[in-house]
Order: sequence, then C-alpha cells, then structure tokens
Amino acid sequence: MAKESQRSKQKRACAFYEILHARYRGAKSALTYHNPFTLTICVMLSAQTTDAAVNKVTPQLFARWPTAKYMAQAKPEDIGEVIRTIGFWRAKAKHCVEASQMIMSDFAGEVPQTMEELMRLPGVGRKTANIVLNKAFNKTQGIAVDTHVFRISTRLQFTRAKTPLEAEQDLLKLLPPTLWSSVNEEWIHFGRETCKAKNPCCETCIARALCPSYAKFSKK
Repeated sequence: MAKESQRSKQKRACAFYEILHARYRGAKSALTYHNPFTLTICVMLSAQTTDAAVNKVTPQLFARWPTAKYMAQAKPEDIGEVIRTIGFWRAKAKHCVEASQMIMSDFAGEVPQTMEELMRLPGVGRKTANIVLNKAFNKTQGIAVDTHVFRISTRLQFTRAKTPLEAEQDLLKLLPPTLWSSVNEEWIHFGRETCKAKNPCCETCIARALCPSYAKFSKK
C-alpha cells in the first residue's frame, strides 16, 4: 500500500472529526468539578484511573479541603486516606498538597491560566494543563491526548508516535486550531462507546470507512 500523503491524512482527519462532532457535539466531561481548582485536582487524580473512580472520592475530598488555601495546609497522608481507592494515590495525595501550596505561594490562590504556569504545578503535565485551560478558561493551546485519544489516533494511523505527547504534535499538524477544543471530549466518548481498547465495535462504527484498521479488527 502506498504511503499516505500528509494532505490526504489531513483531509481524512478532518472528515473523521466532523463525523464525531456531529454525533458528540456538546459532550461534557464525566468528572464532577465546580471551579478551576477542583477541575485541576480532578484531572490530576484521573491519571490512569477512571473518571467514575475519581467521582467517588472527590465529594469527601472537597468537603474537607474545598480550596487551594485549605488543601495547602493538609497532610498528604490525610488526603491519601480519602483517595486511596484510586491508582497511585500516594503520589497523587502529595501532588494535591504541593500543587495547592504553589497556587497559594506563586499565584495568589488562583489557578494559573497559561500552559507554562500550569505545568509548573506538581502533578500537572501537558494533558492536564490542556484540559484545565480548555474547560476552566475557554483557552485552547493544544489537544489533550489521553488513553482514548491516543488509541484512536493510532488505529486511524493519524500518528505512529510512541507517547501521547508526541501524538499530540502529530494531531496538531493534521487538524486546524479551530477544531482542537472539542477533540478530547468527543473522542473520549467515541472511545468508550465504539473504539474500545478490547473488542472495538467496528461493524457498527460510524467512521469505519475512514479507518485503515477496520479490516484488521472487524475480522476478530
């Protein structure tokens, strides 16, 4: 099979985006949050953990430590007791306290609104920063590539990257900036419903005509 040109891949990526956007337009995050601070904490906690698992621990977490001011004074072991049912809870508890302390000391108690400043916070990488900027401040500087977006992008051969960070750079070259803001949430919904990690629903996939992996997975 001839190598696909970048222009052809861009057209296919935009067509794929439009199909998913038509289906999932206005899709909301499954995480329960109330403001930029609680969103930041929720997304930090969601790494390698389901949103449902995070939503089970955050009501108690935010009841005890509702703001950066309060969480900055907490002990990591106390936060750990509340969030211990989620993955990597010890490290995440430590990051909750340290990020809150930095928000208080360096940003006057407010979650920062730039990519560079957000990524200074302990536990906040580019994916988390992208989500916080997008959902809390209506700013789009990239595409948040989580496990769903990474898997879909790989199967559609939009990227051959080995990491989500590298995959994001490939997607940014394929999709125009005007489309970036809704990719994460819409593709997450598609990943959960159709393009699953195991046993993807290829026969009923609304975008199967655009997927180079359709023949491979549909035979299983």
